Amino acid sequence: MTYPDHFDYDRPVESYAEELHELLVDSVRLQLRADVPVGAYLSGGLDSSATTALIRHFTKSRLETFSITFEDEAFDESAYQEQMAAHLGTSHHMVKCTYKNIAESFPRVIWHAERPVLRTAPTPLLLLSGLVRQNDFKVVLTGEGSDEVFGGYDLFKETIIREFWSRNPESPFRPKLLRKLYPTLPVSGARAPFYLEQFYRAGLTDLDKYYYSHIPRINNTSRIKEFFSDDVKTATAGYDSLQAFGRGLPEGFNRWHHLARAQFLEAKSLLACYLLSSQGDRVSAANSIEGRFPFLDHRVVEFAATIPPGYKISGLNEKYVLKKAMAKELPVEITRRVKQPYMAPDSNSFVQADAPEYVAQMLSPENLSKTGLFKPAIVAKLVDKCRKMSQTHLSFKDNMSFVGILSTQLLAHQYIHDFQLPEPLARDRFKVWLDFSDSHTPASENRKY
Repeated sequence: MTYPDHFDYDRPVESYAEELHELLVDSVRLQLRADVPVGAYLSGGLDSSATTALIRHFTKSRLETFSITFEDEAFDESAYQEQMAAHLGTSHHMVKCTYKNIAESFPRVIWHAERPVLRTAPTPLLLLSGLVRQNDFKVVLTGEGSDEVFGGYDLFKETIIREFWSRNPESPFRPKLLRKLYPTLPVSGARAPFYLEQFYRAGLTDLDKYYYSHIPRINNTSRIKEFFSDDVKTATAGYDSLQAFGRGLPEGFNRWHHLARAQFLEAKSLLACYLLSSQGDRVSAANSIEGRFPFLDHRVVEFAATIPPGYKISGLNEKYVLKKAMAKELPVEITRRVKQPYMAPDSNSFVQADAPEYVAQMLSPENLSKTGLFKPAIVAKLVDKCRKMSQTHLSFKDNMSFVGILSTQLLAHQYIHDFQLPEPLARDRFKVWLDFSDSHTPASENRKY
């Protein structure tokens, strides 16, 4: 995916929206081709609502939708899900996700992801794909890719604000724009202004860095390294991940608009390496479900790259051209609602009174020392902090650190220290081995057991 150096603002946004609508209709029709029934995820946000609406209005396919609801109201979007299901008249199915569900299912997520994760968000989607399987569906359409392609993430709006702020770094007014982005941020009102300004001031004037848009996030995530053991720090001391990542950038990247650069980096990193993998195919395939992504049709992506940045984010109104394209199909409550990023409860899920025993075992000094990746004493302080604040929302840094450490410990346990095939898989592979052995053994040497 590449972006032009210049955009055609002479072409009105309505024209872009009309062409986008035609492409999305055709993409949805193609993605519905299957010899089995195809369902759709319905989160209540713009992307899944758009996909579902296009199925209803432009195809004759049977339409059943599937949603996650949350016990923790800070993450729940069930009101919007029910509104869209009623608006489209779908046969709607919902699964409620609790702290306990996340904690109990998390080891299975790591088994299928085969890598550490920093968020629990794949876990509810494992439960959701299980709901799809229970209802005898094997394929679902989802809204993945829309945020990256049409500028939906807060990170993109942050980049626009930071670039504007960088022209007058000492302005007391420009950073106040950040407060408009986070009406649902789980940080108390008194802390929010200070937290936001300090967080996003990092690297404010480093416009020459290719990763300018991601500097605050990189700084935040990098703090997890504080928990690394001395051996890990020594082993990784000479590795510069930012330099390595930068070597793969397209020619002309530095001439692109700052929004285009941010979109490319997000698609190359989070979308490809996490959203479509650990949070996508891995947890869907765990329940033998195939996910399909109409927004990632190559024609949609290529066309979206030509849309001017000001049509993707108009002021601070994200995915403006997509909202224009879908205005006739969706209720205004959906197109005008404040975007709520998909997230799930993180550390809170593992420090409740009924938390599974494996949590304490994986984070014990003995297991941490056995794995050798993290400092037990510092991890113990983090765990204690999470337990004391189990009824509140911790910082993203603490949550990511907790989930990252726990998932790494689980990965080491499941694949190194105590590797065991799941029972059905182990039995099936043993049967295949027996069949193979019998077919390659002379009849005179066959034995009965």
